[in-house]
Amino acid sequence: MFLCRTLNINARALVRISQAVAKNMIDAGIKGSIVNISSTISTRAIPDHTTYCASKGAVNQITRTMAIELGKYGIRTNNVNPTVVLTRMGKIAWSDPNKSEPIMRRIPLGRFAETDDIANAVIFMLSDYSTMVNGTSLVVDGGFLAG
Repeated sequence: MFLCRTLNINARALVRISQAVAKNMIDAGIKGSIVNISSTISTRAIPDHTTYCASKGAVNQITRTMAIELGKYGIRTNNVNPTVVLTRMGKIAWSDPNKSEPIMRRIPLGRFAETDDIANAVIFMLSDYSTMVNGTSLVVDGGFLAG
């Protein structure tokens, strides 16, 4: 049950919403960008997160496929892949040092992401500064995947 729910929210819903947005953009002749939110653990698994890791891996592949399909319409599709983000839920979920410290030790910058870190990455991906960026992931993780 949890697997289906997580996949439905993180992958299936993303496809449905993106298809609707892309159709409207194509019909209106709008060139632009779609930015999906994935995760660093879409490519590097951590314990007790099987369904989440799998669902975010699906987001990566959906994004790459959409980039190929929509590029001919001038629509770029990319991901932002953050580490743990200290949203209200993130603060609760990662408040236990036994859970958070092993991840935090692997982040060279020594902190989890704040919501503004992710918003700024999304703004960049939507902007004219990234007009040749398509089908890729912008990792916002303080160096987590580097080590």
